[in-house]
Amino acid sequence: MVVTGRVQGVWFRESCRREAVAVGVAGWVRNASDGTVEAVLEGPPAAVERVVRWCRSGPSGARVEAIDVSVESPVGERGFRVA
Repeated sequence: MVVTGRVQGVWFRESCRREAVAVGVAGWVRNASDGTVEAVLEGPPAAVERVVRWCRSGPSGARVEAIDVSVESPVGERGFRVA
C-alpha cells in the first residue's frame, strides 16, 4: 500500500503499527523518499481491511489524499515494524 498526502511527520507510521498490532496484522510501514508512506500488511482479510480503512484517514495530524493498494502473495511476515 502507498499512502499519499500529508502523511510524514504526523506519527502516521507508529499509529499504523499500533492499529495493525491491535488487530493481529503483520508487516511493516516506512516513509518513502517521495513523501509517501509505504506499508505491507499480512493477516486475516478482515483485519487487513480494517487497517487499510484506518489508513484512509490516518492519525489526527494527517491529511490522506489517496491510497494505492496492491494485492500480493503473502511472504510470511511476523510481527509489525516501523522500517
